[in-house]
Amino acid sequence: MGAMEERRMDQEGSTVTEAKTMTVDGIVYERFPLKVPRLIEFGERLEDLFEQFVVPHCQPGDWVMLSEKIISVSERRVRHISTVKVSWLARLVEKGVLKHSNMTAWSRPEKIQVAIEEAGVWRIIPAMILGGIGKLFGIRGVFWIVAGNRVSEIDGFIPEDMYPYTEWAVLPPPDPQGVCERLEKQFGIPVATADANYINVKVLGVSPGVGLSKKTVRLILLDNPIGQGDKMTPFVIVRKAGDSK
Repeated sequence: MGAMEERRMDQEGSTVTEAKTMTVDGIVYERFPLKVPRLIEFGERLEDLFEQFVVPHCQPGDWVMLSEKIISVSERRVRHISTVKVSWLARLVEKGVLKHSNMTAWSRPEKIQVAIEEAGVWRIIPAMILGGIGKLFGIRGVFWIVAGNRVSEIDGFIPEDMYPYTEWAVLPPPDPQGVCERLEKQFGIPVATADANYINVKVLGVSPGVGLSKKTVRLILLDNPIGQGDKMTPFVIVRKAGDSK
């Protein structure tokens, strides 16, 4: 697998795209996003996807980062926008949400309503109050910490995203660590998963064979090599390229 060359597999295979490098603790890591040839459908078995799109490209010593979203999609942890009835509280919270130029989904009151239903009104109200106080002192992220219940990991309802994620919310999987361990046990390939975007990366699971702490895995993935939107790269192969010296 060439670091600077894209290889096209057959119609049902994945494409190994150009490597992106990251140096952590003096070690250079190559990250190869795998582009899948089609949209992954809700409820597709993750093990089948891993065997088809990931296993053929791995070498000894590799580990794989998979997106949190693909776990949720395979587990049908999704909700259509038509089932969401926006409350006054969701519209109030939306007014205080920090807007990012490349992340507009939390500007949607429907997504905030899903977060309210996941966390509960009596966590969202103090989260809103304490989050507002935090902003006065320049402290960001208090709302999400107080709200808890992993509501910050809710994805979807993104106008700029590819269909169907313009209309579907994707909820966090209940056991991402267990998924990583299960895949490593079945295929012998270490696996990590993360909630990643261009603002932050939160590592949710690391199987034993990766041999790195969540902190180190986060640094390796900090530039979000998995991409967003219509990249269709839910898997990334990570490989040591050598020392930086």
